[in-house]
Amino acid sequence: MKMTPADPVKKVLILGASGQLGRAFVRLLGMTHCLGATRADADLAQPQQVLSFLDRIKTQMPIDAVINTAAYTAVDLAEKEKDLAWRINAQAPGKIAQWCARHEIPLVHFSTDYVFSGEGNRPWQENDIPSPLNTYGQTKLEGEKSVMDAQGKFLLFRTSWVYDAHGKNFVKTMLQLGQTKETLKVVADQTGAPTYATDLAKGAWSALVRATQMNPFPSGIYHLCNAGETTWYGFAKAIFEGAHQLKIPLYLKTVEPIPSSEYPTPAKRPKNSRLNTSQAETTFAVRLPPWQDSLHTCLQEILQETHDENSQR
Repeated sequence: MKMTPADPVKKVLILGASGQLGRAFVRLLGMTHCLGATRADADLAQPQQVLSFLDRIKTQMPIDAVINTAAYTAVDLAEKEKDLAWRINAQAPGKIAQWCARHEIPLVHFSTDYVFSGEGNRPWQENDIPSPLNTYGQTKLEGEKSVMDAQGKFLLFRTSWVYDAHGKNFVKTMLQLGQTKETLKVVADQTGAPTYATDLAKGAWSALVRATQMNPFPSGIYHLCNAGETTWYGFAKAIFEGAHQLKIPLYLKTVEPIPSSEYPTPAKRPKNSRLNTSQAETTFAVRLPPWQDSLHTCLQEILQETHDENSQR
């Protein structure tokens, strides 16, 4: 999907361009139509520096939208680095949203299933009351509030279990462990939707383009993730089965399901991370593919990149 002359959003600023979702947006839109800003350009840990960067960019070129993919995502470490997580996930998005509101520029921002308590089995809807279990979820919830308080044009997408062929994520970690471990134990009582960063970028972009053509602009929170659901154990099994089909070499022989109680972490995780995506489907006609299909696509990409790297040696 590339931008065309008819697209109402012609120049986009991507914050967090070196992360897996930011890279997905840059690949999708192309360098002609987007400017990718990394932490070296705009460090969300220093919100005032980000504002200075935005002011400078605005004087150099027209910006039709800002897409913020940057976030503090080290869930367990956030329990120790609460102030840093708060600056990046809560304070900085508010400053960015205020800047966008002043300049009447739409903002796309991303949040998480971790804003919810994880109780029950029903997919969470946008108007359900958040009750995060950990610091990461709390700071992301505060970020949501700060974006909404700016009262500008915004699309705020909650998503879940994001992965990609690039960066640090569950898929890459499982493949690495599968090359050295004979047996793995994976949590089987947390349920959600693995979401491919490439699909998330495509869906969010499609929604933004449609939103700019609507009057009034449909500012709000929307849930956006790949279709279907599984557990971390089911996700791991699918990763290894897909790797086997693609002949990705693995040492692993067994994956065992365990309860969360057998894998204690500093930050408590929600057991129910299901998100109801019907509002995004109704408003923007956006629905992401089944997570199994997207996982296969991602594994193919990882395999191809491995082949390319080996051929260059």
